[in-house]
Amino acid sequence: MKCIVTGGAGFIGSHIVDALIDLGHTVIVIDDESSEANAEFFHNEEAVYYCNDIVDYKATRHLYEGVSHVFHLAANSRIQPALNNPLRCVEVNTYGTATVLQCAREAGCQRVVYSSTSSSYGLKNGIPYREDMPEDCLNPYSVAKVAGEKLCKMYSDLFKLDTIILRYFNIYGERQPLKGQYAPVIGLFQEQARRGEPLTIVGTGLQRRDFTHVKDAVRANIACLTSLPPGGSVINIGTGFNHSIREIADMISDNQVHIPERPGECTETLADISQAKRYLKWEPTVKLEDWINEYKL
Repeated sequence: MKCIVTGGAGFIGSHIVDALIDLGHTVIVIDDESSEANAEFFHNEEAVYYCNDIVDYKATRHLYEGVSHVFHLAANSRIQPALNNPLRCVEVNTYGTATVLQCAREAGCQRVVYSSTSSSYGLKNGIPYREDMPEDCLNPYSVAKVAGEKLCKMYSDLFKLDTIILRYFNIYGERQPLKGQYAPVIGLFQEQARRGEPLTIVGTGLQRRDFTHVKDAVRANIACLTSLPPGGSVINIGTGFNHSIREIADMISDNQVHIPERPGECTETLADISQAKRYLKWEPTVKLEDWINEYKL
């Protein structure tokens, strides 16, 4: 198969590129490498890279010719930067997704796999989060990503472009972003410990998150090559277990400080993964504690 991976030089996307190439597929990457959270970007010498903004329809539409599957990960992908610049967040995450879908539709692609977020569940839903729960968007990031989900469902229903929406729960692992105060918490803590700095715990640290290893997220994406859930299906990709931020910090270092709470963030996430088991034949395989112990300084 010939596949496109948008955001394929970043954290999750680069792992998907590697997995697709290992399976013998031809891979095109569209990534403008603009993410400020990435200390570096990752290239596989067997993939073809285009440094384009996904928003730019005219510059990217020809790249979709002959492509069967699109893995759409390119995004303005952090809550706090989205609060600082909501216009760019909406431009990339909503309009950019519409551009990807339209290019895929015109090129006759078989399927678009859309990377979304557990941030869509917000505060009003009880745990564990199920895909049929109403959205409760607390910030520009979750609003823009959910709008992308709605576009995927509409393109499936109206234009018969098959789409699958994967809602990730706090992905961590090798190549995770390390730059800046808004980097994902596990990578941020590990980098602070490496530099001998105190771990900066936001608020009380009692917030709980369902952390999912990037290897498992990649396996879910690869399963979408052959699985046949209904078009526009939303599927949680998590573990069904969660840890507090303080527990994570304690696994890494005793040198800790607390900083003020941030607006627009939920207090707890936990995935119901029954849909992933049913439609993707997928279950998580990596335990957070084992991975942190393996990579502990």
